[in-house]
Amino acid sequence: MKKALYFEQKEKQKVQCLLCPHFCVLKNGQSGKCRVRKNVNGDLLSENYERVCSLSVDPIEKKPLYHFHPGRDILSIGSVGCNLKCKFCQNYQISQTSVDEYPYLKSYTSEEIIKAAKNYPNNIGIAYTYNEPVIWFEYILETAKLAHENGQNNVLVSNGFVNPAPLDELIKHFDAFSIDLKGFTEDFYRDFTDSKLEPVKQNLVKLAQSGKHLEITNLVITGINDDETIFEEMVNWMAKNCGRKTVFHISRYFPMFKIDNLPTPQSKLEKLYNIAKQKLDFVYLGNIKTPNGQNTSCPNCGELVIERTGFTTNIIQLTNEGLCAKCNYQILSK
Repeated sequence: MKKALYFEQKEKQKVQCLLCPHFCVLKNGQSGKCRVRKNVNGDLLSENYERVCSLSVDPIEKKPLYHFHPGRDILSIGSVGCNLKCKFCQNYQISQTSVDEYPYLKSYTSEEIIKAAKNYPNNIGIAYTYNEPVIWFEYILETAKLAHENGQNNVLVSNGFVNPAPLDELIKHFDAFSIDLKGFTEDFYRDFTDSKLEPVKQNLVKLAQSGKHLEITNLVITGINDDETIFEEMVNWMAKNCGRKTVFHISRYFPMFKIDNLPTPQSKLEKLYNIAKQKLDFVYLGNIKTPNGQNTSCPNCGELVIERTGFTTNIIQLTNEGLCAKCNYQILSK
């Protein structure tokens, strides 16, 4: 355990966590909604510090990130806990549990993670993923700083539900962000994630303006967040507030955890894909094999620049600077 950042001490040994918009007020012995930040005698401690449940080298496209070092690998690490309670969670075995309840955690120092990352020749750095990495704040910040000192990139795969000050600190030390935009109504966020939409929207705008690489993913759940009118509102908002070149992944849902609705039909995904393509240059379909929706074409000249089959990436017409080799249009982030 490690003393947490971003909390205030209150009367009678209470503490208030300031890491995310839940602002949990905890009595001695209580843990926050994330289940890994605990009040111990008037101090807030990070129980999952240096506790890793998964460590694996993945294609960067699996995060998903399609416009950040395509074709390269990244060392992915995760722990347990989450500050959301998504009823459709695809990783609920690790996100909806605590350190004490999960028996497979292993201890890794930041130095050991960096050493592991440097052992793989095609690896570009470290992705903090699988569960919600924001609630692992002390460890990911420490590791990210060390990664940069060793020439490694840092990628955050997150739900984006974090307060402004800690997000500002993360932006300093991270190179790319893959953010899940779960839906686009407050009712959906309240009823299905036990959180709020507005802080996520504000954070997406901040990330889009930060100069760091940003890609957004929306998991489309059959009968729950697949309304085409609301989806179009979301796409319009992204185009206006994050930019037309925002990379957007539309991901297929499969029954999981507390939701057993049917998997998202291919026809629905294709309709949403066509809606998004009207306002965004780079739209992709995930968790499904289709003739369209995986490759990257230049929005300026139409040239195929990156071809993808599953997580196999073939760069066709792309310069080392991330430009379309035919017309010099900027495809990848600078």
